[in-house]
Amino acid sequence: MVGVGLTGLFIAQASALLEPMRIVSWNVNGIRACVRKGFVPWLKASKAQIVGLQEVRAKPEQVPDELAGLPRWHQSYHSAERAGYSGVGMISRRRPDEIVTDLGVERFDREARLQVARFGRLFVVNGYFPKGSGTERDNSRVPYKLDFYRAVFDLLEPLRRDKARILVMGDLNTAHREIDLARPKQNVHNSGFLAEEREELQRWVDAGWTDTFRAFHAGGGHYSWWSQRIGARERNVGWRIDYVLASPSAMPLVRRAFILPDVRGSDHCPVGVDVDSGIVGAR
Repeated sequence: MVGVGLTGLFIAQASALLEPMRIVSWNVNGIRACVRKGFVPWLKASKAQIVGLQEVRAKPEQVPDELAGLPRWHQSYHSAERAGYSGVGMISRRRPDEIVTDLGVERFDREARLQVARFGRLFVVNGYFPKGSGTERDNSRVPYKLDFYRAVFDLLEPLRRDKARILVMGDLNTAHREIDLARPKQNVHNSGFLAEEREELQRWVDAGWTDTFRAFHAGGGHYSWWSQRIGARERNVGWRIDYVLASPSAMPLVRRAFILPDVRGSDHCPVGVDVDSGIVGAR
């Protein structure tokens, strides 16, 4: 009986080691509002080990106690200079070995759009990439948006070339291909589907980054953001603008990529990947 018990324990431990690690990204469109809409119960049931949040729109001290006081979760928030604007956050079961939040460019850093966290050998980049539309609903912020893309690319390029395992997740605010939005023809002149924005995202792909969702799902109708106009989400008139990109060294360890369109609480839904648990340390 003792032998059987020890064998059972060994099998259970081995199975736990083989369990994939779930990494999730979600633009919450305001963490305070999302908590009111059920974020904490979702988090507890999500099986996620690392969760990157975008558009937090709150300072760390403004994160609701219901979330901030959760035991056994490590939480880090980076807030913009402008109150109630932008901001990113990372929640994880394991404490990051280090976390960097600045690109070293003041016009980007004051908007608090980036976290680069290292978990062992894995770098998780949580980004809220800018919209290209300005306050007048024009495309005046497109140059700023493209410059941000290039600054993040340049930051990560030495790591990628050094064969680092990197996952870039977040709201990239660009639909890559026609299949990635419900109405491509009506949006060719709108930020989010402009040729120059799509070309910039393609530059990442050409450099070796993999759009993990498309690596597993070729079909259409999969979106991660819907307009708040009445009925858009119910009719699935959406855009896929939230991604997890994998570096060449990380992609072989990605088992699955997914979008969770039934999860409510924001105008975006969570997206993510399941990866080999050894990604943080195995060689």
